[in-house]
Amino acid sequence: MLTQLFDYTLPPEQIAHRPAEPRESARLLVLAAAPRTELHDRQIADFPALLQAGDLLILNDTRVIPARVFGHKASGGKVEVLVERLINAQSAWCHVRASKSPPVGTVLIMDGSAELTMTARADALFLLTLTPNADTPDLLTWLNRAGHMPLPPYIERADDAQDRADYQTVFARHDGAVAAPTASLHLTHALLAEIAERGVETAFVTLHVGAGTFQPVRVDNILSHIMHSEWLDVPEATAQAITHARARGGRVICVGTTALRAIESAARAHPAAAARREVLAHQGDTRLFLYPGQPVHIADGLLTNFHLPQSTLLMLVSALAGRERILAAYAHAIQQGYRFFSYGDAMFIPITPTQATQHPVTGAEG
Repeated sequence: MLTQLFDYTLPPEQIAHRPAEPRESARLLVLAAAPRTELHDRQIADFPALLQAGDLLILNDTRVIPARVFGHKASGGKVEVLVERLINAQSAWCHVRASKSPPVGTVLIMDGSAELTMTARADALFLLTLTPNADTPDLLTWLNRAGHMPLPPYIERADDAQDRADYQTVFARHDGAVAAPTASLHLTHALLAEIAERGVETAFVTLHVGAGTFQPVRVDNILSHIMHSEWLDVPEATAQAITHARARGGRVICVGTTALRAIESAARAHPAAAARREVLAHQGDTRLFLYPGQPVHIADGLLTNFHLPQSTLLMLVSALAGRERILAAYAHAIQQGYRFFSYGDAMFIPITPTQATQHPVTGAEG
């Protein structure tokens, strides 16, 4: 399956550099349920009307940390650090940009009165350890004071104070993401209240989105792509909420590809439950890569933003609705002037339930 099959051309002016204001005014492209092929142009304000009493909305409550920090080596050279994953209060795996890759033992003097030591390396990541002091007792304290919001590389401007609110969901709770679960950026407290009034329940998963979400697929055949690893938690309360939704005939609607990947990863970890279209509580790392031909066991619908050409996320939504149909929807969105990527507009994809039963459940993650 060739990577180039998941390509399209986007005019640069349709890359959103700020979110819609208010958030509910963002546009929403709604795909009809298969086998129908109609497209409907709506707004995020219409999203609650697409839900039904008894449905369950799955939200990712990860919190984006101000993960980008600047500084210099003790020897003088400038460095830029992007935290990828917090290990504990003092250590994190990080990307380090410098004129030369720092060897183990290198000391970094960072903005915000922090001293980091490079203690190990694994491929492109560096393990950096903080030397605590009175002003900087732990990494999160330091990052919240001195860090910058890690805006995606296609937003070609420096972050500012407004991004601290804009690039964060209203229900963010658990620190750890270095990229936002962007479909959830559209949801406001007012929209969530309206959704609840319609008899729709909500449940939370946590998937700490990594910088790898922006990595292009660099192989010609997508089956050779090595997926980045991300940490997730599907708690018992959410597993039970999915079971109860199934029992009452409700649908499981995921807000964002990260919420979908979390519950589908849990499904692959517990095949017997997945065969009943249920999940069990699950915590750990996932490298789940969904592409056309890969089954979706749990989700009945997905609210998602528009994704980069030749990206794993474009391949994921193609797994849900078919590559040709997704590319046709993207072509329509471009023609109609939709805004793309993290701060852009959204689409809603109903998922045909038979996708969950036509494929065997395995422990493999694709």
